[in-house]
Amino acid sequence: METSSKGYDLTITINNFNLSYDDVGEGTIPVIFLHGYPFDKTMWKTQIDFFKSSYRVIACDIRGFGKSKDEESSLSIDLFSEDLIQFMDKLHIDKAIICGLSMGGYIALHAHEKFHNRFEAFVLCDTQCIADTPEVKEKRNDSINEIAVNGVNNFNEGFIKNVFHKDSLTNKIELVEKLRSVVFSNSKHIIIQGLVALAGRSETCSTLYKITVPTLIMCGREDKVTPLVQSEYMNTNINGSTLQVIDHAGHVSNLEQPEKFNKHLDDFLSMVNNGVESSIERQESMK
Repeated sequence: METSSKGYDLTITINNFNLSYDDVGEGTIPVIFLHGYPFDKTMWKTQIDFFKSSYRVIACDIRGFGKSKDEESSLSIDLFSEDLIQFMDKLHIDKAIICGLSMGGYIALHAHEKFHNRFEAFVLCDTQCIADTPEVKEKRNDSINEIAVNGVNNFNEGFIKNVFHKDSLTNKIELVEKLRSVVFSNSKHIIIQGLVALAGRSETCSTLYKITVPTLIMCGREDKVTPLVQSEYMNTNINGSTLQVIDHAGHVSNLEQPEKFNKHLDDFLSMVNNGVESSIERQESMK
């Protein structure tokens, strides 16, 4: 099998755009991290640093965000899902463990509907399976209109306040500022196109029962964007899934409580990899 180069800020051309990604560490089953809106792959830095000594870990800038520039395409969750599969194909990854937060979780769930045999496990963080309600769609459209007239400043500042736990806004100023700079690095076009993609997504709740691979669900207890009740619903409807609730965290639980987040993820990855290794050993013994 052809091997790809390893390192940080790599670029690969897929599906008519240049995707930026980090690819470090070694492991049987790669873990691909998908960021939320309107962030980029740097939101996973703490996880990449923690896990790269034990696993092959990959973090992508989703089309249009971070260094994966695309100011032309009409963005959608379906398009992002197709990008994910083409990316895996280009890197010769047959199966991966997908860890997606918020929009990254939407992408994982949509990709599973069409390409269910490409995934070894899922980690669904601060996300949900529902589509936007008419009220939420209307709010997004109001935001789009406001951004078009007045720019991104009000929207971005409101978004930053909404994703963090109140204690983080007071006590983790450096973290908040770091994420603020990521959000403000997006063009007005991408902020709007991201909202269009979120508003246009379809529900995936009706296909949760088809997820048969190991699934870990994590959610900040104070998540206001994708509330805990949505994670509880997915946990009930994905057979055998595990739910871990992270205290003192809002919508970006991996950033606000990285030690707790990494501990839950580490336990889960160990379980999945032990299962994969046992399966490989069984297959070898039958030859």
